[in-house]
Amino acid sequence: MSDKLVAFYSRADENYVSGMIKTLDIGNTEIAAGIIAELTDADTFKIEQAQPYSKNYNECIAQAQADQNRNSRPELIAYPETLEQYSVIYLGFPNYWGTMPMAVFTFLEHSDFSGKIIKPFCTHEGSGLGGSVNDIKKLCPDANVETGLAIRGGSVKMSETEIEKWV
Repeated sequence: MSDKLVAFYSRADENYVSGMIKTLDIGNTEIAAGIIAELTDADTFKIEQAQPYSKNYNECIAQAQADQNRNSRPELIAYPETLEQYSVIYLGFPNYWGTMPMAVFTFLEHSDFSGKIIKPFCTHEGSGLGGSVNDIKKLCPDANVETGLAIRGGSVKMSETEIEKWV
């Protein structure tokens, strides 16, 4: 078992990529998470909502934005059994209106990250990390939140060198 975990939220189906709506078999954040896991020999955990958003892009963004406006905490399918053995958590997500999807807030509020190193990474189409790093610091005040990495979703498959330097 590794002392590193890549925990990520990702969405396949219709996505906004490089200025167009495209259907993805695997979400961009999941691709980045896979690269990180391979480079670091980390375990992986996919953060998944019990009630997933629509596969349709426009419906999905309406649902996700409504959740954000309500500051909701969507129920998750599962949580890691324990985080005790992990010293480093790579936390991945797409940027949703300047921060993380609300399911990531649910995930962070569920466990104690005291003494852990959290290395945030996000996929985006121009908005970078937004305020997500500050949000993580507020949710996990006793963790060491390191500099994050923002990866353009449309370029994620070609970002291994950039990810390797950050890792």
